[in-house]
Amino acid sequence: MPDVLLVAATERELGGQDGLVCGIGPVEAAAATARALAQRDVGAVLHIGIAGGRGLDLGTLVIGSEAIYCDLAASIRLVDRVAPDARLLDAARRVLGDVPILPIGTTATVGGVARELVVEAMEGFGVLRAAALAGVPAIEVRAISNEIGEPDRGRWRIEDAVAALAAVVPHLVAATGSASRS
Repeated sequence: MPDVLLVAATERELGGQDGLVCGIGPVEAAAATARALAQRDVGAVLHIGIAGGRGLDLGTLVIGSEAIYCDLAASIRLVDRVAPDARLLDAARRVLGDVPILPIGTTATVGGVARELVVEAMEGFGVLRAAALAGVPAIEVRAISNEIGEPDRGRWRIEDAVAALAAVVPHLVAATGSASRS
């Protein structure tokens, strides 16, 4: 039975779980995820990590309604959005309950998302796009560690966000695996 590939930018965000450390930024994330998907049979991708938020309480969990690549612009039509798999989205809702389901902006620059986006991260689009191209269902779940644009890193609550993820990741992995097999 294909397994769930748990993906996070850093070992710290994996919270002691087995998974792929994809590196920081959209390019590293896409390359590492694509390589992992080419090397093993995967039933689903669960991408987790911390994120900046605008007007969200620190520690809030967020399910991505889509990953939006904010660093890409041209006068021709581009692929700059990837939606999560609907079955995985439903599974995450069952596990997490009434958490926000919001677009998550992917940017290589801290503070680089458009004003209308309230969640900012650095890898989601790369991970979800690699999964989409491989035909593997995927979803992104984030925990808010800081206010977008907060320059004082001492006010960031990375450990609280990592703890919020760690508390739910085993349940998300189980639910994601079940949903990918249905």
